[in-house]
Amino acid sequence: MTARLKSTLLALPLGAALAGAGALPALAEPGVADYRARIAAIDDAGPMLGAVIALNPDAEAQEAAARKRKGPLAGRAVLIKDNIETRDPMPTTAGSLALKDNVTGRDAPLVARLRASGVVILGKTNLSEWANIRSDHSVSGWSAVGGQTHNPHAIDRSPCGSSSGSGAAVAAGLAWAAIGTETDGSVTCPASVAGIVGFKPTVGLVSRTHVVPISHSQDTPGPMATSVHDAALLLTAMAGSDPADAATAPADAHRGDFAAGLDTATLKGRRIGVLRQQAGSNAKVLALFDQALADLKRGGAEIVEIAYKPDETMFRDEFTVLLYELRADLGAYLAGLPGTPPVRSLADVIAFNRAHADTELRWFGQETFELADKTTDRAAYEQARANSLRLAGPEGIDRLLRENKVDLLVAPTEGPAWPIDMVTESHGLSGIGAGSLAAIAGYPHLSVPMGAVEGLPVGLSLIGAAWDDKRVLEAGAAYERARTAPLATPSLKRWGE
Repeated sequence: MTARLKSTLLALPLGAALAGAGALPALAEPGVADYRARIAAIDDAGPMLGAVIALNPDAEAQEAAARKRKGPLAGRAVLIKDNIETRDPMPTTAGSLALKDNVTGRDAPLVARLRASGVVILGKTNLSEWANIRSDHSVSGWSAVGGQTHNPHAIDRSPCGSSSGSGAAVAAGLAWAAIGTETDGSVTCPASVAGIVGFKPTVGLVSRTHVVPISHSQDTPGPMATSVHDAALLLTAMAGSDPADAATAPADAHRGDFAAGLDTATLKGRRIGVLRQQAGSNAKVLALFDQALADLKRGGAEIVEIAYKPDETMFRDEFTVLLYELRADLGAYLAGLPGTPPVRSLADVIAFNRAHADTELRWFGQETFELADKTTDRAAYEQARANSLRLAGPEGIDRLLRENKVDLLVAPTEGPAWPIDMVTESHGLSGIGAGSLAAIAGYPHLSVPMGAVEGLPVGLSLIGAAWDDKRVLEAGAAYERARTAPLATPSLKRWGE
């Protein structure tokens, strides 16, 4: 690495080098030592982003071996969300003090696949504790283990959740890329407000084994990067069937080189369905969205306006599904942990939080956990799952694509990041986004930066049918090239300074 490149990497605020990082040759990429220096400078000190929860002490040794491999991921330093196990001497905490010593010594299959492709595990990222499922009043980006993660574009604003640290870390140049997980919005929302690319693949394309769960119906890991191409490289490495995860049985039939052909992918001949009612009412967001639609049209796409209003029972029943599956799935995960963790069930976690209320429950409660522990009616759960899946999939995305003869659906992903307020709470603009459709159905959802409102990034969502991940990525890559809106550069300051 040249002194000039290293200087550019560590410059504050983030310079133009980050935007083109994905185009650098593998061996010209900053290494583990460089990323550690940047983490020390702006994550642990300076603006104190709080995105990284742990560093892998073996990363430099692993880097030396990884760079001897062939392939586009050889030697790439990647951060892993701290609800995904790695064999490295780092705990997998899900942000909770109950799991602060949870060093399992095992790789999640997705991590093993990344290593086999030459990825170096740099460390773990902070997250919204228990992936934002503990309470309706939880604060995005906060965990008892990692504290509060801050948005690099405005450090007093939310990084969204639950893959908060992964999104903030990529935006701030703390790693080449990161891995997040999503149940409903937890990859795409952090990506949107951080001004990066986040991809939630079809549920079942990537294994969830050794990932702290919420819902086997909706959970999936996904890549977060500075370009669609880099996200596709990671997905190519991560995807595949896993005998321990029944949902992945079809994955090998749908895996492939997701990055192949992205540099020449075109929008010509594509019919894009516009979910206008999911764009909200904020004038500045709407103007940005209209510019993105004009870019899509100029790139060759045909724009089709679609009127869609979801059946509200879909969201009601999704909540029932998440409650029921949380109790069962998290309980099974905790019961199977090696060692002697202090919690083996959701009830144990609830009791632990009560016993450590001064640290765990200071800012918000655990009413969703408590409700989930009482949600045991299997017949009601099965009915809720059937209804929510039907409304989101066959009668939602599938019907919209079929009846309007469109290839994809688009909408803004989320509004601009909102202020962090631990005391009185603060929320973003309402009525923006269609990500719950893809989350409940288990279909692919890509968020690509489409510009910024007052220096705060906003993403464009591209949503497709089940197992249509490659087509969604192709459209996202083509949109990146057609995009005319300038992208925001992280300020590493408070908003407006």
